[in-house]
Amino acid sequence: MSVRNVRSVRTNADPSPAAQSADPVETSRPIGLFRTAWGHGRTKVGLGLVATVVAIAVFGPLLSPHTPTEFVGPPNQSQVDGLLFGTDDVGRDVWSRFLNGGLTLLLLSLSAALGGVAVGALLGIVAGYRRGWLDNTIMRTNDVVLAFPQLIAALLVVSIIGPRVWLIVIVVAITHAPRVARVIREATLRVVEQDFIKAAESIGVARWRIMLREILPNITSPLLVELGLRLTYSIGLVAVLGFLGMGMEPPTPDWGMMINENRLAITIQPWAVALPVAAIAVLTIGANLVTDGLSRAAIGIDRGVQE
Repeated sequence: MSVRNVRSVRTNADPSPAAQSADPVETSRPIGLFRTAWGHGRTKVGLGLVATVVAIAVFGPLLSPHTPTEFVGPPNQSQVDGLLFGTDDVGRDVWSRFLNGGLTLLLLSLSAALGGVAVGALLGIVAGYRRGWLDNTIMRTNDVVLAFPQLIAALLVVSIIGPRVWLIVIVVAITHAPRVARVIREATLRVVEQDFIKAAESIGVARWRIMLREILPNITSPLLVELGLRLTYSIGLVAVLGFLGMGMEPPTPDWGMMINENRLAITIQPWAVALPVAAIAVLTIGANLVTDGLSRAAIGIDRGVQE
């Protein structure tokens, strides 16, 4: 049975306008959430900041005056003819490396956030719907993973196996999954007590269909909020791994690596550190503002459903 059919069964049972307006499926759709979030000024500001950094990361390589590995002058010079922000610790163009160093950070952060949310949502839905021993097994395993700090766990695995792009994504995603699972499990527990879930079970709908077609559409609000939150944490984790030398291998341009490479000469050539720091900060603040807007919108939707 689809959500639409279940909703029609519930509407026949209670045809009043109040019952229909309180339909959680209608009020928790992603489009409705985004429309409500767009009404908050912080969401617009956050999207503007994120869009600016994303534009720099995506189109920056096309605008780069030099290749990111080309030696163009003496090392650690803040003022060089023809160079907007001088040279880095080995004489490469700071501006060119900055323009070429953001796309990797964005892709790794987004991939890790999506992977972590996907795995966490699956675990949370299964645990919240099935309950019993399966719920206890999943959540206790999550507790074990949560006992390790995210950064320490990521550093341990990467240092043992070595810096690999796929490994960074997997490790960061795994550290996100238990936290997402906790939130989604609680959201699922609220949904499984609804009449339309019991109606679907009573007519023999397969469990995986109930989880996919009935539960998942009703938890999109907390799911999107978690995605924004995990993206924010992923940006910080990936940047820190790059700073510690556990990210991309030199001479590949990377904002986190740029900070580490040029930190010793920050007093005589601040641009090589200031540019990537500013970009990471703006991206993180923007993602936080968008997440806050989504969270406020989700709270407003939940209140409307309860009323």
